[in-house]
Amino acid sequence: QVQLVESGGGSVQAGGSLRLSCATFGATYSTAYLAWFRQTPGKEREGVAIIDTGGNTDYADSVKGRFTISKDNAKNSLYLQMNSLKPEDTAMYYCAAAPDIPGFWYSRFSANRYAYWGQGTQVTVSS
Repeated sequence: QVQLVESGGGSVQAGGSLRLSCATFGATYSTAYLAWFRQTPGKEREGVAIIDTGGNTDYADSVKGRFTISKDNAKNSLYLQMNSLKPEDTAMYYCAAAPDIPGFWYSRFSANRYAYWGQGTQVTVSS
């Protein structure tokens, strides 16, 4: 079983920065893909950033150049550094994990491809 625990959310003014963390507990093979999603009320969960076991990353167009995903295997932790935050970045942010499934990368930002989720951490950006 895999458990994901996010932390680091909060309130910040536009232009500011936040760093989200996600502690991962469980089998390594179940966390081949680690990602951050976000969701606002009434909207679908949106993929923000993903990293695989090889360190390959990808980002949603809306956050490219502003957000950086990284992980520390020794600490079993995933991070999301968010810079130049905008009010539209306001959302509940979730850490997600998926095992190494063939063809996974082609649907890497589809929430239904992820088997494990954290409880979420709120990020609020004021103008």
